[in-house]
Amino acid sequence: MEKNIEISLLLDFYGGLLKPDAAQMIDLYYNEDLSLSEIAAQTGITRQGVRDRIKRCEQNLFELEQKLGMLKRFRELEQGLDRILEAAGKIDSETDNQRIKDLAQSIKAEALGLKE
Repeated sequence: MEKNIEISLLLDFYGGLLKPDAAQMIDLYYNEDLSLSEIAAQTGITRQGVRDRIKRCEQNLFELEQKLGMLKRFRELEQGLDRILEAAGKIDSETDNQRIKDLAQSIKAEALGLKE
C-alpha cells in the first residue's frame, strides 16, 4: 500500500491520540497535499521543524498500529465481509429455492451495511 494512503488511514484511526498541532500537520501534508514550506508558513515554525514533527508523528502512528493493530483488524474485517458477500452472491445465483435466495440477499445487505 502506498505510504501516503497508509499514513492517512493511520491518522483516521489514531489521530486523536496525537497532539492536535501534530495531527494537523500530518493532515495538511498527507490529506491536503501541502508542502513543508506551506505548512511552515501556516504554523509559524521552520520548514525543518515541520519535517521533524511529521517524521516523529509518522513514527508514533506506526508504533500505535504495531501495538494496537486497529488498521490491520479493519482490513481483515473488510476482507471477511468481501468473502461473505461473494459467498452470499454464489448462494443466491446457484439456488432456485426462494427462501434461500431471500436469506442470501439479506446476508448481502447486512454485509454491505457493515462495509459502509
